[in-house]
Amino acid sequence: MSEKKFAPASLAAQAMGWIDPVTRAVVPPIHMASTYLRDEDNGYSSGRIYGRADNPTFDQAEATLTALEGGAKSLIFSSGMSAASACFLALSPGDHVVASKVMYWALRNWLMTFATHWGLKVDFVDSDKTDQVAAAVKPGLTKLVWIETPANPTWSVSDIAAIAEIAHKAGALLGVDSTVATPVLTRPIEHGADIVMHSATKYLNGHSDIIAGALTGARDDAHWAKLRTIRAQLGTILGQTEAWLLMRGMRTLFPRVAWACTSAQSLAEKLAEHPMVEQVLYPGLPSFAGHAVAAKQMKGGFGGMLSVRVKGGERAAIATAARVELWKRATSLGGVESLIEHRASIEGPGTPCPPDLLRLSVGVEESSDLFDDLDQALKRAHNA
Repeated sequence: MSEKKFAPASLAAQAMGWIDPVTRAVVPPIHMASTYLRDEDNGYSSGRIYGRADNPTFDQAEATLTALEGGAKSLIFSSGMSAASACFLALSPGDHVVASKVMYWALRNWLMTFATHWGLKVDFVDSDKTDQVAAAVKPGLTKLVWIETPANPTWSVSDIAAIAEIAHKAGALLGVDSTVATPVLTRPIEHGADIVMHSATKYLNGHSDIIAGALTGARDDAHWAKLRTIRAQLGTILGQTEAWLLMRGMRTLFPRVAWACTSAQSLAEKLAEHPMVEQVLYPGLPSFAGHAVAAKQMKGGFGGMLSVRVKGGERAAIATAARVELWKRATSLGGVESLIEHRASIEGPGTPCPPDLLRLSVGVEESSDLFDDLDQALKRAHNA
């Protein structure tokens, strides 16, 4: 299929239109081989040597994601953490990094512990405040600026284009965790990002049945080659079956995200008027601090993630989560089922997450059922 002729939604739905050349199946097979035959001249005309470096099952998912993000190359990994950490392991001890203060908690914890002990110098800033990013970068010393937008779990929005300009002027690369936005809503490379990361466990797969990560690069250059080498040497590859399942999930990415966006917008507007809700955090609300930037760089919706701050504080928030019936109390996001979680309990001491906050991942259920379930849970929690 021609990437220029067809819309991204069509490319995703047909997985680039690949057909198995042997059977003519519209869904290519899973390749389970761990090793590949040498030619008689001792070469590898197939371009494949060993399964730890690559596997044909990776090809379709990587090519599809590259097309959706408008990048040069993509790599899939065994998890979002392995994909993100590869970007930092590609740096050298002593290099300086500027990172979002609000981000996926496991990566923030890894940066504060392993990465700093290994030798990276990391400064955390509120990346939705561009002036803080500008003040933190050190020309010639900063090698990577890392932002997550919208940022989990407050959904603050960072201006990708403005931060890309700051990073590049300082001689640094810009990496963007775009897990929540997905390429359906934002293509960071078009705004100047050098690397886009996804926890592919979430929206890209969308069915809560695999753990996976992905990187897309703006250029197929020496730095990208280093990332590929890191994946091969550390062995952080995705299993063949999981790679196939990831591609299966990406086929429905666009309708799933569109549905989630519509439902999340409706829920945010209703919950903003709820007497037992202190605040709704959602980029689609005009009252949200990052709404203007989100409207500029998110096209087609504002995502399926929102958070609510519950009146009555931590006790009321936990009690509300305990009383839902349709929503599921579970960690993760981006699946077809709607999830609710008290994030401060998960992240523990030092979290920037307010104790009264509940994180909501909106799935594909009927939005009125989702609201009614939250409504009854809020009322029961406050009457308890």
